[in-house]
Amino acid sequence: MPTHEVTNQAPPRVNLNEFELNTPLVESVSRLDAGFALPALTEVGQLVGTSEFQADAETANTNTPVLHSHDRWGNRIDEVEYDESYHRIIGSAISNGAHSSDWATPKPGANVARAATFMLFAQIEPGHACPVSMTHAVVPSLLKSDELTRKWLPKVLSTDYDPTLNPAKSSAIFGMGMTEKQGGSDVKSNTTRAVANRDGSFQITGHKWFCSAPMSDAFLVLAQSRAGLSCFLLPRVLDDGTKNSFEIQRLKDKAGNRSNASCEVEFENSSAFLLGDEGRGVATIIEMVAQTRLDCIYGSAAGMRQSVAEALWQVRHRAAFGKLLIDQPVMTTVVADLALEAEAATFAGMRLARAHDIDAADQEIAFRRLATAVTKYWVCKRGPEHSYEAMECLGGNGYILDFPSARRFREQPVMAIWEGSGNVIALDVLRAIEKDPSTVDAFLSEVALADGEHAVFDSFLSETKRLLTVGLSVSDARRLTERLALLLEASLMMRWAPGNSADAFVRARLGEDRGRLYGVLPAGANLNAILARH
Repeated sequence: MPTHEVTNQAPPRVNLNEFELNTPLVESVSRLDAGFALPALTEVGQLVGTSEFQADAETANTNTPVLHSHDRWGNRIDEVEYDESYHRIIGSAISNGAHSSDWATPKPGANVARAATFMLFAQIEPGHACPVSMTHAVVPSLLKSDELTRKWLPKVLSTDYDPTLNPAKSSAIFGMGMTEKQGGSDVKSNTTRAVANRDGSFQITGHKWFCSAPMSDAFLVLAQSRAGLSCFLLPRVLDDGTKNSFEIQRLKDKAGNRSNASCEVEFENSSAFLLGDEGRGVATIIEMVAQTRLDCIYGSAAGMRQSVAEALWQVRHRAAFGKLLIDQPVMTTVVADLALEAEAATFAGMRLARAHDIDAADQEIAFRRLATAVTKYWVCKRGPEHSYEAMECLGGNGYILDFPSARRFREQPVMAIWEGSGNVIALDVLRAIEKDPSTVDAFLSEVALADGEHAVFDSFLSETKRLLTVGLSVSDARRLTERLALLLEASLMMRWAPGNSADAFVRARLGEDRGRLYGVLPAGANLNAILARH
């Protein structure tokens, strides 16, 4: 029947190079001393853009992980089964160094190259990025113990992927268990106990309310020892091949992040090994948390890129009221605004990546201490609203889980919640400012590189400096964090983006007549020029 003919629908957005098409990302890689990675990133961009990779991404989120607590004879096995599509995705990410390339070959730009690789994979399938991120983030904490470093670091740096639980294999994936049901972010209220053995190892008994990627080879966990809250490495399988006590009570039924399993787990005299000083667990694991916060920024920015790409694909192919949607002025303004947001988030993430390279001077280290928290708060919070507006560009199709836009809408909130939700991060910003004023000086020195270029920016910067001098209270935490984040993004846009894009961003985000929702850009903005970069 004629009504069954499919017309005026966008074709599948597949078999495109996701790196080459992402101009802000390509420019950032070249600008920030990671040009050596351009050939490899081009290959990754081609891979993740294939129809096969995108089909795997859809399947991995449809055929979600399944818990097998017992085998058919009644033996406790506590194993999670993943679809083969998931293994292909995470295997590709690992083989391309998304988890370790910066640690394996540290040099200027190494973190930028690794961040770009991580973002390309996370743009198409974000669930696998959780264990990839934790495996990357474990290294600074792991280095607290020479013995554990010798045993585990070569496995972490390996680009082999082996999903079996086998202590003899050459590679390893790491997970993390911090929170408990009675405390959540208040980890000092943890009740899980660690008792020392004569050989220096520990026996851990207790629970974790959230333990992500339960088929990982080892986990960093927090537990109360005789000296206080301490950090431990808990292997999934012991050296003799027997399974450690790791009883999975259930898998979490999450709103998003469906391809990745998160669980509630019980420990009963589980063997573990101390990392860092006993009683200094938070100080030890915070190194891992800081790294995963960075990846939350990268993941949110990657999600914004996916949202923009899918929305633009739709509006450039679908017509309504006699012309393409992209040529409808109101729609053009919306997608241009979404593109500006994605560009600013990408620039901020890449700038932070460069600040974490091996050549970072003291000022860079001070800058990243404050800027990571500021950017994690803002970019991750902007993600859900951004994905919703992009989803609306697809109309009804955007709400259907067959399309990446709907899956992205379910995914974006998790980056704001994980590794410190909004209040935790905002308070961390105040704490950094109060404990180490050099972080503010370094941050302001960075954003001031754009001082004098735009009157709106200059006014916003002056007011923010005034707020920093009048004495801050807890009630100021969110407001100040937002202002700092906008200053950083605006400064980067003014220095790195074309003048038209920078001016539109600054006036739309910092100006007195700025709108609350996307699609409110200043009069005179060259929308076509903005969108040509996306």
